[in-house]
This record gives sequence, C-alpha cells and structure tokens, in this order.
Amino acid sequence: MARDPNGVAAPVPPLARTPEEWAATLGPGGRPFHGRQIFKWVQARGVLEAERMTDLPKELRGSLAGLGMERTIAVAEERRSTDDTRKLLVRLADGATVETVLIPGVTGGKTDLPSPVLAREVDADAAAAVEDEEDSEPSDPDEPVRVTQCISTQVGCAMGCVFCASGVAGLKRHLGADEIVGQVLIGRSRLDPNERLRNVVYMGMGEPLHNYDATARSLRLLTHREGIGLSARRVTVSTSGLVPEIARLGVDFEGNIGLAISLHAADDETRTRLMPINKKYPLPVLMDALRAYPLPRRRRITIEYTLVAGRNDSNLEAKKVAKLLRGLPVKVNLIPMNPIAASTLEPPTMRGVLEFQQILCDAGYSCFIRKRRGDDVSAACGQLALLGAKPKVRVNRM
Repeated sequence: MARDPNGVAAPVPPLARTPEEWAATLGPGGRPFHGRQIFKWVQARGVLEAERMTDLPKELRGSLAGLGMERTIAVAEERRSTDDTRKLLVRLADGATVETVLIPGVTGGKTDLPSPVLAREVDADAAAAVEDEEDSEPSDPDEPVRVTQCISTQVGCAMGCVFCASGVAGLKRHLGADEIVGQVLIGRSRLDPNERLRNVVYMGMGEPLHNYDATARSLRLLTHREGIGLSARRVTVSTSGLVPEIARLGVDFEGNIGLAISLHAADDETRTRLMPINKKYPLPVLMDALRAYPLPRRRRITIEYTLVAGRNDSNLEAKKVAKLLRGLPVKVNLIPMNPIAASTLEPPTMRGVLEFQQILCDAGYSCFIRKRRGDDVSAACGQLALLGAKPKVRVNRM
C-alpha cells in the first residue's frame, strides 16, 4: 500500500479499489453490499459515470459523482493501422500521456519467403499470453475476433534499452494501478462489435516490475472474477530482468501469471551494451531466477529476442542462445528490430532471421517469428514513445 512522506497510508484511487475497499469507503447512502455493485459497474461493465449506475441509491450516486472516475484516463488520439491494429494515446488526469495498443486476430501461417524453414509467423505479444496458442486450431469464423491489448506501466522508462523508443526521455513517473487498469477499460470500449478482449500483455511503455506494487494490484483487479475476469494464464508480464521482482511475482501469484523475459543476447558483454540493466543482474543471476520461477505444469516462460543487424543476429549467437536456455521450459519469440527515430540500429534480413530460427528449432526449442503489426502507426514492438520526447539520434557503436 502506498504511503505519504509521513508514513500514512494513501487512499486507494477509485479505479484501483477491490469490492471490499469500495465497501469500506462508501459515502452517504451506501451499504456494504453496494461495494460489490460499484466494483461490477466499474470493472466488469466499464461504467465510470455514477449516474449510469442505475441500481444504486440516488444519494450514493451523488457521492460517487464527486470522485471524477471518468477523468482518470481518456483517449487523446487513436491511430488505426492497415492491419487493424490500433494505437491509443491516452491522457492521464495530470496531463501525462502513455500509449496502449489493441492487436486483433492472432493467427498462424507459413512465411511467404523462400527458405528451408517452415517458419510460422505469429503475433508474439499475443502468443506470449496464450500458452500453446500457436498450436491451436483456427477459431470458428462466427466467433468474435480475439484481441490482445498491450498496456503501459510507466510514463517513459528507466531501463535504457538501445532499441526501444520508450526510454528516449527516461522515466517521468510510475503509473498507478488505476491508470494501468484504466487502459484496459478504455481499450474494451474501443473494440469493434465483432471483437472480444482475449489477452493482456504488460509490454507497453515502462518496466512493469520496476513499478511492482501498482503492477501487482492491477493484475489482481484484471483477474478478479467479478471484474474483467481475465484468466491469469491470459495475462503476461514482460520484464528486462529485475531478478528480485521476478521472484516476488512468482510467489505472489504462484507462477500463474505468464512471464516474458527480454533476453536479446546470450553473453553478458553484448547484453549489457543492449540493455544496461544487465550490469546489475547479469545472465547467470537471471537464469537462476528463471529456473526458480514456480511454473505450473505445461506452462513455459517466453523468451523475447530482438534481432539487431550485426549485433546479436549471427548463427553463432543463435547457438549461444540455445546453450544458455538449455534445460529451461521456454519458448522463443524472435523480433526483427523495428526502426526507431532515436537509433541508427537496424533489423537483419529476413533470411538471417529464418536461419537464426532454424538453429533454435534444431536445438529443440519452439521458436516463432514476431509478425510485424501496426508499424505504420508506430505501434510495433519497441516503437511506443513518450509524447513530446525529442528523438535525438543515438549512433550506436557496439
């Protein structure tokens, strides 16, 4: 629980309250059972305007109206890609902005490039959230289109990964659990009539485990059976490798929340150049944390590997990755780097990506190539950026 400088517990924001917390904070006209009703209105139905909560007493609705829940988060701009991926720029109550992405239609299919590899492309964000989704049968054409939402946890980012736009301006502040959950509530309201929210991935702006308390509370809210009600196996948290918090996540959620690791290199020297966090938590320490993570049966950790031309994309690097991950229950998502304005780094050729994948497949790993989604509206992996951040180009001499 957050506390002020005097050590006094800070009040929980309305969008972050559990039914029990609502019951304990009701104003005039409220009774304990109303806490559960309000929670359902807010979380399950996405209704933030008190006057629409028609089964509540008028006096209680009046007190709720003063909370201004609808001002927590609002869509400032929406950009729709040619592939129907949507990037929402959302404005928070203090004027700060973050981005969240709606990704429709997780499908599998062979690449159309000549290669000895029968390489299937999947949306790796979504596949990370759905264990073995890539092996499932195609969905019934009459069923709603499944949508994965990628959400943010910080305004900016402190991790400084060289291939990611989110950290260009550094970390401005953490998001509250209400602002994290608010992205999902507002994202659901923007779904097309034939779409259904299927998965949520914490892969947007910021490092989720750097903002652990708000991330954990938001996870409990998103998976609450009387709220949005997502299955824990449909939610994935991605981290650059904050080892103590990985252990904490495993204990707090008994391994049921999906875990994705941004790896991006198989030796400490290369990884530190790409990801400064590796100085604090080098690969041997990170691998020990992954071995200790309490995975349920038949679940795997997702390894995310951004391929950067001339840096970490050689066949030798692929063999090093295969050796590093040996014995771990993992699947690998290869992500050809998406260009960003703040870096001169570039993606490898698709032939090189396929060769990298073949080596990992031959080593016995399930390895998939991320299908580029939403890059025409800068909504692809690594392209979410802080509004107003100046993209001063970094010439990367690695």
